[in-house]
Amino acid sequence: MNILITTIFNYPHEGGLSSHITTLKKGLMTRGHNVDILSFSQLPAFKRKMLAQAPGFLLNKVKQGSGQLFNDRQRQKLLASSINALKKNYDVINAQDIFATLASIESGIPTVQTVHGYYSFEAVSRGALLPDSEEDLIIRELERKAYQSAAKVVTVDQRIKDYINHLAHIEADTIKNFIDVSAFKPEMAKREQTRRDFQIPLHKKMLFVPRRMTEKNGVIYPLLALPEVLENHPETVLVYAGTGEQRSRLEETAASLNISASVLFLGSVPFEKMHNLYEASDIVLIPSVHSHGVEEATSISALEAMSCRSPVIASAIGGLKEILIDGEDGLLVEEKNKEALAQAISLLLKDPEYAAKLASKARCKMESEYSHLSAAERFEKAYVEVLN
Repeated sequence: MNILITTIFNYPHEGGLSSHITTLKKGLMTRGHNVDILSFSQLPAFKRKMLAQAPGFLLNKVKQGSGQLFNDRQRQKLLASSINALKKNYDVINAQDIFATLASIESGIPTVQTVHGYYSFEAVSRGALLPDSEEDLIIRELERKAYQSAAKVVTVDQRIKDYINHLAHIEADTIKNFIDVSAFKPEMAKREQTRRDFQIPLHKKMLFVPRRMTEKNGVIYPLLALPEVLENHPETVLVYAGTGEQRSRLEETAASLNISASVLFLGSVPFEKMHNLYEASDIVLIPSVHSHGVEEATSISALEAMSCRSPVIASAIGGLKEILIDGEDGLLVEEKNKEALAQAISLLLKDPEYAAKLASKARCKMESEYSHLSAAERFEKAYVEVLN
């Protein structure tokens, strides 16, 4: 099959969506398909800036949310134009967001939509939209239209499937997030070199937060838990890899708690270097929280850490509860509970054998249940269904 993957977002970029697209393409190509990707970042720079980003920025100055809606709609139009201009004949399109779905459907090519989250709720969560505003309601209606118009809808977890059924009365398929297990595998020999490369002290226990710095990712809570951890384990460093609007808040909080010396911000880290950081870590933290109706899906960061045989502590919400079994292949703690998080961290730091046991079982689970090749096969079947 000739398959086109579309999105109005930038690709590649920091975050799970980009990882999903990269890994899905790899799996589909391994199965013998031709796969291309069309994203907003591949469009001409002057069109991106002058027709979408700049006007959207200015409109937001007038009314919060209006620029976001304008920007998304303009991205849809630009993407639709590019799809129609493509000379190559595609059998099927796999759109990765509602606006890419609406743009792809215009081409007349059968379109499968993969839904990674709650589009309007997530825009509210990151401050791009005001809840229940005119723009928020319009985007919810566009969500419904996209789900109902696609030839097939695929979700990455059961909660999102239920949400779509409630919103659009559509029965979606669920294909959980996945990873290339062969790419994220334990290579402990590189541990010391990775720490040197990123200037992470070799003698300290490393707590790693591989998250975009947004409210729903709960990135503030490891910082709030750190003082208690440092009381019992003073040789500990908290390392963040990611960017986002919460960065300044984290830096200010670290300074106010007088723990800046024990916190390291790496900024954006290339995808191909992330597995080295997982392996260099003593514990990986996925502290996601409910935010304006949004909760974590099947976190790719958690899957990557587990595949690298890194002990994982995560919030007991959403898709994280579908990945981890508390006390068997990781630890789950109550969201926003800094005391519970600190206690879980201290437990694993005190008992490295227990931590290693959890991590080993997690790796076995990744190999048996979350392979990108088996996910690619399921997507292939979805494409065949819409073609038939």
